[in-house]
Amino acid sequence: MTTYRRLGRSGLHLFPLGLGSMQFGWSADEAASFELMDAYHAAGGNFIDTADIYTTWTPGNPGGVSEEIIGRWLKSRGRRDDVVIATKVRGPMGEGGSEGRGSIHQREGLSRRWILKACEDSLRRLGVDHIDLYQAHYIDNQTPIEETMDAFTELVKRGYVRYLGASNYSGWRLMQALWTSDQKGLESFVSLQPEYSLLSPTRANFERELGRVCVEYGLGVIPWSPLGGGMLTGKYKRGAPLPDSVRAEGNARSRFSDRNFDIVETLEAVAGRHGARPAQVALAWLLAQPGVTAPIIGANSVAQLTDLLGTLDLTLSADDLAEISRVSDWERARTELER
Repeated sequence: MTTYRRLGRSGLHLFPLGLGSMQFGWSADEAASFELMDAYHAAGGNFIDTADIYTTWTPGNPGGVSEEIIGRWLKSRGRRDDVVIATKVRGPMGEGGSEGRGSIHQREGLSRRWILKACEDSLRRLGVDHIDLYQAHYIDNQTPIEETMDAFTELVKRGYVRYLGASNYSGWRLMQALWTSDQKGLESFVSLQPEYSLLSPTRANFERELGRVCVEYGLGVIPWSPLGGGMLTGKYKRGAPLPDSVRAEGNARSRFSDRNFDIVETLEAVAGRHGARPAQVALAWLLAQPGVTAPIIGANSVAQLTDLLGTLDLTLSADDLAEISRVSDWERARTELER
C-alpha cells in the first residue's frame, strides 16, 4: 500500500510521484492526456502539476492549454476533491510567450497586478474554485519580494489558493522570501520545485544550499526533470547511435559525458540486481534524499507512466544508494571540468 507524503509542514499529503503536464496539448493530445490522468489516478496518484505558460513555445499555443485539459478532465471525471492541483505564475503568456511583453499591458511577472489576474485566469481554465499549491515559477527581479508575497497572501485570504510554493529559486532568493514572510506576517512558501536529479547541472547548489534550507525550514521538495531529460532511463548508450527522440540531439550536446554514462551504467547494474529499470532506480534514489516529497514525472503514454510508477515497488539498500551517490558525486564532476 502506497504511503502518501506530507508536503513540508503543509496540510497536503502527496502520492510519492507527481504527474507533470507539460506534454498535455503538446506531445500528448487531449485524449492521451485523459488516459494518462485516468491511469495515474487509478494507481492512487493525487498530485498533478502544471503551469499557466504550458506550452507557449509551441506554434498556436497561447498558454493555458494544459490547465484547460486538466480542467475538462476534472469536470468529466468528478475528481476535484481527490486531486491536489498545483500550477504556477510568472512566465509570459500569449503565443510564443511574447504577447504584451514590455508594454503597458504586460502579461508576465510577479507583480501584484499580474499575480491576481493570472490566478483568476488559472482558476477559470482549471474550472475550480481554489488552487491547492500556487507556485512562483521563477524569480521576478523587477518586483520587490514584499509585493509578491503580499499578493500571494491576499489570494490565500480570498480562498483562491491553499498553499504557496516556489520554483527555480536560488538559495538566497528563497531565504529572502522566507524572511520577508516571517518579518511581515505574510503567508510563506511550503515547497520548492527545483531541477534536481543525479545529472542536473544545479545539483551541487541544491545539495549544498537549497536542500539544507528546505530541511531546516520545513519545505517539501518536488523536483522537476528527475530523469535528466530522459538520460537516466538508459535509452542512451555510450558510443551508440542516438535513439529516435525529440530530446536526443539536445541531450547529446548537453548531457553526454564519461561521468554521466558512468552514472547510467551504474543505474543499469543496480536495476539488474533488483529486476527493475534504470529510471526506477534513479527515481528511488531521489525519493531517498533529504526533504524530497514527490518527484514530478512526465509521460506520453500509459505504458511509459506505468513503467515509472513501478518505482514504488522498488526498495534500494543502503549499499545501492551509496554506490549511486559515489559514482554521481558532484565533486567528481567539478574535478573533471577543471582538468
